[in-house]
Amino acid sequence: MTDVSSRIIEVGGAQLHADMRTGSSKPLVFLHYWGGSRRTWNLVLSRLDADQTFVNYDQRGWGASANAAGPYDISRLADDAQSVIAEMGYTDYVLVGHSMGGKVAQALAARKPDGLSGLVLVAPAPAKPVASTEQLRELTMHAYDDEQTVRDSIDQMLAYRSLDTDLRTQIVEDSLSAGEEARLAWPKYVLGQDVSAGLSDVEVPILVLAGQHDKVEPPDVLAEYLLPLIPHAEMTLIDDTGHLSPLEVPDQVARHIGTFVR
Repeated sequence: MTDVSSRIIEVGGAQLHADMRTGSSKPLVFLHYWGGSRRTWNLVLSRLDADQTFVNYDQRGWGASANAAGPYDISRLADDAQSVIAEMGYTDYVLVGHSMGGKVAQALAARKPDGLSGLVLVAPAPAKPVASTEQLRELTMHAYDDEQTVRDSIDQMLAYRSLDTDLRTQIVEDSLSAGEEARLAWPKYVLGQDVSAGLSDVEVPILVLAGQHDKVEPPDVLAEYLLPLIPHAEMTLIDDTGHLSPLEVPDQVARHIGTFVR
């Protein structure tokens, strides 16, 4: 990627590491998944128009921001996103959130912040939690225990397509980057947080990108639990991918984001 710079953004007592680019098009704010980092979006970003403005940062507790203190609940992560946007000076922007990042984007959108003009939700966790079994919760608790459990999670739950060695290594590194508190926040309490209040009143355009073979947030689950919260949203099926579509099919994800922004 050309003309990309990095900086540390001071937010609520935390230092969040970010990449950014200033161009002529509407700014995009990227929010990664639980277990990811800002690197999750790199393949997508490299496929966007060269004049695309964006900020892409490691959320509190992850990646190079792993040392940022908690709490790590959705409300705090939404506060962080709002502060990053203010620090960047964006007054007309689109939130792009993947999985956990999609839930953060929904929570922030429900606040109807000034300048929000659209949402792209990629395999998003619904703002109102889906009932899950204790067995699933326990599996999630141990998904990122060590390198082997991460690799098992990639093969059994996260990815549909075969990923190359470098990408698998990146996923392992990112998944193990967090401290225990941030790593366990999602299965312990964040996944079950209901941040749907006000979401149905959001009037900006919303695009939901659902992975055809996603086992984490399957299209039928999104249709049942997410779309009723945002009835004017458009859901598009992404072919030949599981939950990690920004890594598995970045061409498709970038194309849909670019079309949405234009």
